[in-house]
Amino acid sequence: MATTRTAQQTDPAAPAPETVAADAAPIAAHSRLEFRVHTSHTKPAPGRIIRQFELVERVKAYDPGADEDALNRAYVFSMKVHGSQLRESGDPYFSHPLEVAAILTDYRLDASSIITALLHDTVEDTVATLEEIEALFGAEIAGLVDGVTKLSRIELQSSHTKQAENFRKLLLAMSEDLRVLLVKLADRLHNMRTLHHVKKPEKRVRIAHETMEIYAPLAERIGMHDMKDELEDMAFAQIHTEARDSILRRLEYLREEGGDLIPQVNEGLKRTLAEEGVDAWVSGREKQPYSVWRKMQRKNLSFEQMSDIVAFRVVVHDLDECYRALGVIHRSYRVVPGLFKDYISTPKQNGYRSIHTVVIGPLKQRIEVQIRTVEMHDVAENGVAAHWEYKTGAPRTDGPRYRWLRELLDILDHASGPEEFLEHTKLEMFQDQVFCFTPKGDLISLPQGSTPVDFAYAIHSEVGDATVGAKVNGRLVPLRTQLQNGDQIEIVTAEAHAPSPTWETFAVTGKAKARIRRYARGQQREQYASLGKSILEKQFRQEGYEFDETALASVIEQFACDEVEDLYIRIGDGRLPAKDPFKAAVETIRSESRWSNIVPIRWAKRQLERDEPIPIRGLIPGMAVHYAGCCTPMPGDRIVGIVSPGKGITIHTIDCESLESFAATPERWIDVTWDKDRDGADETYTGRLNVLVENRPGSLGTIATIIGGNGGNISNLRFTNRQADLFEMTIDVEVQDLKHLTNIVAALRAAREVSTVERARG
Repeated sequence: MATTRTAQQTDPAAPAPETVAADAAPIAAHSRLEFRVHTSHTKPAPGRIIRQFELVERVKAYDPGADEDALNRAYVFSMKVHGSQLRESGDPYFSHPLEVAAILTDYRLDASSIITALLHDTVEDTVATLEEIEALFGAEIAGLVDGVTKLSRIELQSSHTKQAENFRKLLLAMSEDLRVLLVKLADRLHNMRTLHHVKKPEKRVRIAHETMEIYAPLAERIGMHDMKDELEDMAFAQIHTEARDSILRRLEYLREEGGDLIPQVNEGLKRTLAEEGVDAWVSGREKQPYSVWRKMQRKNLSFEQMSDIVAFRVVVHDLDECYRALGVIHRSYRVVPGLFKDYISTPKQNGYRSIHTVVIGPLKQRIEVQIRTVEMHDVAENGVAAHWEYKTGAPRTDGPRYRWLRELLDILDHASGPEEFLEHTKLEMFQDQVFCFTPKGDLISLPQGSTPVDFAYAIHSEVGDATVGAKVNGRLVPLRTQLQNGDQIEIVTAEAHAPSPTWETFAVTGKAKARIRRYARGQQREQYASLGKSILEKQFRQEGYEFDETALASVIEQFACDEVEDLYIRIGDGRLPAKDPFKAAVETIRSESRWSNIVPIRWAKRQLERDEPIPIRGLIPGMAVHYAGCCTPMPGDRIVGIVSPGKGITIHTIDCESLESFAATPERWIDVTWDKDRDGADETYTGRLNVLVENRPGSLGTIATIIGGNGGNISNLRFTNRQADLFEMTIDVEVQDLKHLTNIVAALRAAREVSTVERARG
């Protein structure tokens, strides 16, 4: 029987359909496993709600033993309690939990998950209570519904903090039962499919950012790549509309130029494998626009340099045939060096297994080929849902058996607050992997760019804390050395050793950073307390008062401190100006008539400085600060301070070429970092770009539109070289931080008029 795959949904933001070879019959006929290709949930016609018996039939089709009575009762209960509620689209609210349940049936989830989907909004948005759900559907369903429900209604200090706190609670809930995450992902998927009905643009963008930063990476971590791709593409359409449209236009141009490229390559690969006796199912799929954009950003590539715009999948019967197929392809086509990855022998953390190779294919095109078995393909498409248990009394789907989830829970234990936890977690989820080995041969997978410090903390937190050195492949190396695939690492430890705060500058994993930062906070607390007390004593002396700790103790509540030491720490680390607690203490002294503490001095008028605090930690109090024009540092860059007599401190990026002139005077160097705790949303920084653009009408307007559309502001533009067909220019762009500048660079690279874009140095 021929296997085909078509787009089942009408949403314009849905991923492009996968083109599948029409000769898939042999593999389907001989496979011992049922070969099911996941398709996106078919949406009902507008205004039509899936009927009760249809939903039950969907579940019974793959799980004949499902509790039909419970499914029916959940359907009726949800419809009744949601009543006449409407969504922003004007549809009955009940259509939302019903669509979430339908999405989960596509992934063949158990009846408990489907019932949870039907009930997941009842506690939050209706009069129904958790006790009522437990009485009607049992403790298991009540626990799942409680896990999915948004628990926090507390108004926190910022929307970002609220997002971080909600994510922390989601993590804790899904660590008990991973089905909580699956229902939440389906809930977010349907909300994204209907996001265009939300009237406020800023709300759509906020939801899209949350989807991109949290839910899409979580879907990838549990191996649900189809869902991840759809979530990313719909979020990308909201966040970077112009960049996505530009990439889509270029992909359309390639399709027009290539004609029937995918079917021809499919046929060529199929024929080559068949001639060598390898029975395979071959398909080709175009890369998603967001995947193109992300790779252009990550690897600093232009659109034309992308080698895997189209990826071809070869699915075979068993493991031996994977390597046979690889041998046939490598004998038949020229291999592109450095682009071979064997995820079968070293699987990804989410269980993904496949062989990736890039060759000059049948039509002399550079193509990526992925080789896997039927079972591997099912896991690659559907993740944890591919091997779900439906049997009564099956083991609980607890999260801690997944190593990545255990590590996130460990980060949660050591983070100082929800925002730091969210920062480390997003860093942990977004990285590509490198695979290393312990001296005993155990495999440790780490994010790309990891160091021996990350490796040590991946083994155990106590090993990381006690690390004093490392051997890579038998040779002692600095702890900041980046690890490569296949390295064997031996960690050298010492008792009573403590982690160095400087490790945070080169550690990559969230677990390592959280642990180092926790230790550094403990060490810095005493130092900041001492410094803060000295600053406050000086403030008292300058104003003509004797230092009075009793008065300070009476005003600490005004500054949200539990004890005087907390006040000293906030002053010492620069979060609180010393003049504020001083003034409050003086008012206390005056109100209590304790004038004996006044020291007679000659009063003189002085102008208090009212400059806003600079968002950098490690500065010398009282010194002027400048940003270097040679490297234009901004938040996100690694920085260093250089003391210049008569000028103050100049901040450079750590890779600035100008720093070579200060190599002989290390005493002028100051270790500084950006202060992420301060809100710098209103502050802008200048990023300088070198742009090579085609000389055609409208090119300059396109550049200005892209920069403005991504929230940047051009403060200066200068042409450095003019040719008949190309212009070189330097553009100064006002941005909020390095990530903001990187997004603008990626958006410019996606434009056809732009040949190259690089950040200017020197």
